[in-house]
Amino acid sequence: MAGPSNDSNPDRPSIWLCHRINQDTEQAPAWMTGFEAETLAHLAGVRRYEFLTSRWLLRQGLANTSSLPPERCLPVDGRPKRAVNPEGRYLSLSHSHGLCAVATDTRPLGIDIEPSQRRPDWVAVARRWFSPIEQEWLFRADDPFSFLKVWTLKEAWLKATGRGIAGNLQTLEVRNQFELYGDQPDNTWFASCFYVEGFLVTLVYRGTDQDGPGSWPDITLLEPPLDDYSLALAGTLEVSWEPMFHRVIRAKR
Repeated sequence: MAGPSNDSNPDRPSIWLCHRINQDTEQAPAWMTGFEAETLAHLAGVRRYEFLTSRWLLRQGLANTSSLPPERCLPVDGRPKRAVNPEGRYLSLSHSHGLCAVATDTRPLGIDIEPSQRRPDWVAVARRWFSPIEQEWLFRADDPFSFLKVWTLKEAWLKATGRGIAGNLQTLEVRNQFELYGDQPDNTWFASCFYVEGFLVTLVYRGTDQDGPGSWPDITLLEPPLDDYSLALAGTLEVSWEPMFHRVIRAKR
């Protein structure tokens, strides 16, 4: 299964992607909230470009999944987990090596992206932070790409469940063949993993018992923002994606 995806469906999560532009502005764009403008003032270089692009993309994603124009779409202050406007929307952001991603839905979710060719010191990370079951099959596989899948799963899971990394990386256990077990038995959770634009893109979201195994999220690649980060609705670009897996996260046992 592979192909373009540019149409959003309000009944399932949406993923919005765009490539970062390395363009600065003298002042914060007029559409930014006071909190965002103050945060931007303390950033420089790549971190400033990432912040500008991701906050622009956030409004593009919200506008495309609602009837609101981008300039009326507002996130909460702090980490943008929810939208103030439109109401009832959950958000998640991720950016890495020039690509920005925003996920939107009416239920909690978390997204994480990593370049597929990244080669961290994954063995040391797994030994320190992963469960014995995870270490056993990962060390046997000896595959950095499998590690990246596990890492993005755990990052997306923690974002979706509203927790930080410290002390929580083992609340989702990734077993061989990517069977997933989490510590949130009172809700139905799903995980989708894709290869797109040279990146591993992983989304964890809270679904319902009616969500089937084929209910993949929508993925849209937008044209990058203009140099002044104006909020006119961006055009879409063709994007093809390869599915890695789509799984139910079972109750940990």
